[in-house]
Amino acid sequence: MIKPVADQTKATKSKPDAKDDLKTLPLPEVEKKLESSPDGLSQAQAKKRLTEYGPNEIEEKKTNPFLKFLTYFWGPIPWMIEAAVILSGVVRHWPDFFIILLLLVTNAVVAFWEESAAGNAITALKAKLATKTQVKRDGKWITPPARELVPGDVIQLRLGDIVPADARLLDGDPMSVDQSALTGESLPAKCNPGDAVFSGSIVRRGESSALVYATGANTYFGKTAQLVQKAQTVSHFQKAVLKIGNYLILLALALVTLIITVAISRGDPILTTLQFALVLTVAAIPVAMPTVLSVTMAVGARLLSKKKAIVSRLVAIEELAGVDVLCADKTGTLTQNKLTLGDPFSVNNIPADEIILNGALASRAENNDTIDLAVLDGLKDKDSLKAYEVVHFTPFDPVHKRTEASVKAKDGKTFKVTKGAPQVILALSTNAGQVKSAVEKAVNEFATRGFRSLGVARAEGDGKWQFLGVLPLFDPPREDAKATIASAAKMGVNIKMLTGDALAIAQETAKKLDMGANILDAGSLGDSEKQETSEVSDSIENADGFAQVFPEHKFHIVDVLQKHGHIVGMTGDGVNDAPALKKADCGIAVSGATDAARAAASIVLTTPGLSVIIDAIKESRRIFQRMNSYAIYRIAETLRVLLFMTLSILFFNFYPVTAVMIVMLALLNDGAILSIAYDNVHYRDKPEAWDMRLVLGISTVLGVIGVVSAFGLFYLGERVFHLDRAHIQTLMYLKLSVAGHLTIFLTRTRGPFWSIRPARILWIAVLGTQVVATLIAVYGLFMTPLGWGWALFVWGYALAWFVVNDRVKLLAYRLLLPPQSKQRSPLKST
Repeated sequence: MIKPVADQTKATKSKPDAKDDLKTLPLPEVEKKLESSPDGLSQAQAKKRLTEYGPNEIEEKKTNPFLKFLTYFWGPIPWMIEAAVILSGVVRHWPDFFIILLLLVTNAVVAFWEESAAGNAITALKAKLATKTQVKRDGKWITPPARELVPGDVIQLRLGDIVPADARLLDGDPMSVDQSALTGESLPAKCNPGDAVFSGSIVRRGESSALVYATGANTYFGKTAQLVQKAQTVSHFQKAVLKIGNYLILLALALVTLIITVAISRGDPILTTLQFALVLTVAAIPVAMPTVLSVTMAVGARLLSKKKAIVSRLVAIEELAGVDVLCADKTGTLTQNKLTLGDPFSVNNIPADEIILNGALASRAENNDTIDLAVLDGLKDKDSLKAYEVVHFTPFDPVHKRTEASVKAKDGKTFKVTKGAPQVILALSTNAGQVKSAVEKAVNEFATRGFRSLGVARAEGDGKWQFLGVLPLFDPPREDAKATIASAAKMGVNIKMLTGDALAIAQETAKKLDMGANILDAGSLGDSEKQETSEVSDSIENADGFAQVFPEHKFHIVDVLQKHGHIVGMTGDGVNDAPALKKADCGIAVSGATDAARAAASIVLTTPGLSVIIDAIKESRRIFQRMNSYAIYRIAETLRVLLFMTLSILFFNFYPVTAVMIVMLALLNDGAILSIAYDNVHYRDKPEAWDMRLVLGISTVLGVIGVVSAFGLFYLGERVFHLDRAHIQTLMYLKLSVAGHLTIFLTRTRGPFWSIRPARILWIAVLGTQVVATLIAVYGLFMTPLGWGWALFVWGYALAWFVVNDRVKLLAYRLLLPPQSKQRSPLKST
């Protein structure tokens, strides 16, 4: 449950100091500090404390939606577009004014909608809290909303309840509490009277009253939520767009300033010069670039959804393509989060099936105990239990540390069976002297492999206990986990395991999954609040996994890896994973994850297993290829128009295209290029990253060659065919439009333009817009008519240069790509 900050009541003036540590103090002292008792509070006391402490909710920092929307009009690219809008209004060029204003608002709306739809991690965390709970007020049990709980309240907890606040158990039987969503531990915790239970955990066995000592943001659950709020990252995609935008803007400003300076020195009309410079600037600014890239990612998100991966934050697609380290939560992600029976150790050659049968008779399914269920599932013949009648059953308790059952067979014979801690069962057994050393050796071997051991013994009639053997229990890996890890390694992604389990369990899991043996104890790593030494930092980077991990450790591990230059992915399924999922460059919530994990993540998997992650990585790398192709295209086209215009004005004192022509070029080209979001591309077998040296290098080469071809046509038109300047402007408009759109077929591949067949929608869109551009030039809409003969000549000229440009592009890639990149990064289509 979440409330906006604005809704908060008075500050929490009477909260117990953290140093009081109400989690561990003796219960009488806790009751004294909270001014409470096992009889609970009165309604008057509760109402007063609710005002003092605030509701039992997680604080959510709300941002005014309108102010948030306005932030999308702030930044280098928006500033330039806004300046263009204002100048268009000043010179009363209303078509430009409305077109540019429409593009500006469209970009802001798309960006705002994308972020609003991403899902709020804090909002989803509330779903884990109970909505109502039993509370003792004025000596009577009532069921108010859980948000009304206050420190000092006495609550009742039963099987299946979600604990609504941090509390200390008062009386009743020992309880089994599932804290896996909070701590990552696969086994339920055994809690006795006096022990603390945490908000958001689930009661798996037992019943007890409890004294609430912390609510809302002061709970263990609330502190996890605060970590989620603190985790904010700027995507590499946003940084790349900013770099490209800044490059084009600075270049445009420099060239436009040069044009204005020369025009003024020549005595050209100031108003005409400013208007032309304005339109040229708008053409240079990548107005539609954020929109085109966002649409490309949105289309990619739909493709990923078909592969059972739901994208909640669009920029995560680009981040996933670049992930080189994937931090995978063990419990429920790499493993099944389900205890499984291993091969038993037997004494005196007793058959394994007999040991399992006796252990199963000492178990009870209706208790819903994780260990009992694992032993029962280990039976090969489920019907074998029908031959026996359990006369009396004694459940597990922390004092005796074992279960016991009195059993009657079909033939009327009676016997007793017991299972529990091996040392306890050995102490009962009369044959302990003969088997103790072998049993202890087996238990130690199981422990080194991360298995939990159960001793099993049997007594015939009223006879003595005889030790039968040891049952090992473990959380098995998912069936597809090993193959997924191997596939990820081939694609350049290093998997690191994170778990709240003990070091031995982590090492055994890593061994089974071929992940490497360098597993570190997270307790020695420090946290994100202090600067770790370079040795600790390096050990985090070099580790294969981490054991005994808490939420702050996961957050810290991701933070350190990011500081080392890695693009970090994080998979998880529990509340304890939420902060790291939010902090990671790409957080991935696996199938069956809690609402908190799903909302904190950027990508949510809807099918079990990790294999879908490999499909998602492949698809994200294809999407990255599309975005990279568009970025090179956009820069090359901007350079082509800017340089051609600038050089024409400086050396020939001639405006080769009009302001209206530039606006139409921008509209037709950026409109059709949206179809690149559906293009056919191949993924690479290594993480993707924005290589600005390569992007700017290839686009500059293509841009400069485009300028050369443009001046070639200009020379033919003026010096060879002796066309007048009005016809030359139309000729150049059509050439810039046709050749410009053909450029996308060059930038979409690193090999020859025919190496990857373009998607039908792409070439239809390009052909369609160029038919429109040709008709405009032939019949002279807003320009001098050119006629079909000259239009066909321009098409032939552009196609000839297209072939030349493709060979130049291949040469540029050979010069700019490092040799190892060519060898290690083949493109793959499957």
